[in-house]
Amino acid sequence: MNESTAARPRALDAVAAASSESRRRAARRAESLFGAVVRTAAFAAILVIVLIFVFVGREALPLLWQDATPGHESETVTWSSLAGPTTYPDRPPRHVWQPVSTVPKYNLAPLVVGTLKTTLVAILFAGPLAVLAAILTSEFAPRWVSQVVKPTIELLAGIPSVVLGFFALMVLATWLQQILGVRYRLNALTAGIGLGIAVIPIIYTVAEDALAAVPRSYREASYALGASRWETAVRIVVPAALPGIFAGLALGFGRAVGETMIVLMASGNAALTTWPLTDSVRTLSATIAAELGEVVFGGPHYRVLFLLGVLLFLFTFAVNLAGELTVRRLRERLGGRA
Repeated sequence: MNESTAARPRALDAVAAASSESRRRAARRAESLFGAVVRTAAFAAILVIVLIFVFVGREALPLLWQDATPGHESETVTWSSLAGPTTYPDRPPRHVWQPVSTVPKYNLAPLVVGTLKTTLVAILFAGPLAVLAAILTSEFAPRWVSQVVKPTIELLAGIPSVVLGFFALMVLATWLQQILGVRYRLNALTAGIGLGIAVIPIIYTVAEDALAAVPRSYREASYALGASRWETAVRIVVPAALPGIFAGLALGFGRAVGETMIVLMASGNAALTTWPLTDSVRTLSATIAAELGEVVFGGPHYRVLFLLGVLLFLFTFAVNLAGELTVRRLRERLGGRA
């Protein structure tokens, strides 16, 4: 009896050890499976993005070796006609986007100018509002105000762009025309402010998170030296959070460049190269959305629209890259390494 009683705990310990080892093996298998799924999904997402860029580039590249025989429609699509002005026998040369014509004209300057005008208006309108709102809710507002304001602003990101475009078209355009007395209701200013409303949540969220990430010890040290809350916010917290704030502005700029529906509805869609903000404009993204569904597959107009997609990608990539490099330099400078 004594030997059997002593052997029973050993048997139970062996069973428990075997069960524990089995659970560990099952956990390792589950972890390996989960890691494989995550890696597969990540590589699939990257592959899809690469394939999209390859497809867009493949459709635009035939412009490089197109047939330019006399009388062929593609002779109007040359790199000089895309970049330079259109010449006329009886009037000065000017930049024209007129793809539906006896002699189609595919000059890109009006579209680039329109894109820059609306995007700059959007950032100049949304940037200060979003950053100041982030400073207010992070540094000065009571906690309950921050808990109400922050989710409310972030909910604006969920509003469909077509709703914002409709608001800019029907309400904002009328207000601006009555206040400023402009001739055209739909112009770069109206479209830019509509874009600004769309990018405010992005800039605000990133900037507020950057301000909240500044260590509390920075504020306490400033208060201990006799600084006020305003001085602490302006001289300590904002410079420390500057890389994050600039990253938010860069993200907002990229979002405004690629926005389609708002500028399609509120910009007037006139391909002009004039600089006044009260003139109608036409952007790269709005041109693609408005014209791609009505072009001949494989024709010159079709290829040029895909070229616009390539330019739009390169432009947003350059902006994001410049923003990332600037943020990195700011972090190094604020960290004392440069």
